[in-house]
Amino acid sequence: MPADLKPPSLPAQIVDLLLIELTNWRWSWRHMIVVSTLAPLLSIVALGIFARDSGPVALSYILTGNAVLALMFGNLDRVQSHFSFMRSVGSLDYFATLPVSKYALILAAVLAFSLLSLPSVAVTVLFGSLVLEVPLQLSPLVVVVVPFCAIPLAGIGALIGTNTRTPAEADSLSLVVTMVLAGLGPVIIPPERLPEVMVTLGRLSPATYAASALRQTLLGPVTGWLVVDLAALAALAALTFWLVGRKMDWRQR
Repeated sequence: MPADLKPPSLPAQIVDLLLIELTNWRWSWRHMIVVSTLAPLLSIVALGIFARDSGPVALSYILTGNAVLALMFGNLDRVQSHFSFMRSVGSLDYFATLPVSKYALILAAVLAFSLLSLPSVAVTVLFGSLVLEVPLQLSPLVVVVVPFCAIPLAGIGALIGTNTRTPAEADSLSLVVTMVLAGLGPVIIPPERLPEVMVTLGRLSPATYAASALRQTLLGPVTGWLVVDLAALAALAALTFWLVGRKMDWRQR
């Protein structure tokens, strides 16, 4: 870049990189949406059969818990796979030659996958509501809650993808993180059905706060705990983005 030219502003970088990321999936986005929708739908049907006589509370946890799986953990896996692939084939070398910030690239990738996950989340919630017979009481605040839920674990996915040695290692670590965070705390299972130690440990999992926020804004009522949930998710998002920005080496192989 000539010395007298300044790099684009951070918002401009994010928009340009977001368009690049979305363009990468212009031929495969339909397949991605279908695949990311099947797992939570099958989970809703299977768990709904066993929990049919457990009451509306258990069914509501199944619905919102699977929305969390589609929104948070699906993005975690896709983002880590994307960054791991870029790192292994040297695509990060290309982006290193551009006048863009590492944080802009990370945020653009996270936003792209978050946007692509919205159709599967919407289908999961609507289909699950019908199958489980759980009435929806949508709050306008759901528009705020969804990005707060999607971004933190996508940031963890970027951290995994940029700091593991091989794509296979990234996939394995992503699976472990998904199983641990989804299993801890009242995400799919109500807290009264979990051991006390799991409920306590679940307070360390972002999935717990995401599930709580989605329950309030999808099923009601919205309480003061929503502020706590969003604050916890925002803090984790800031931490993961800071870590991945510090740890990601443009030219690391």
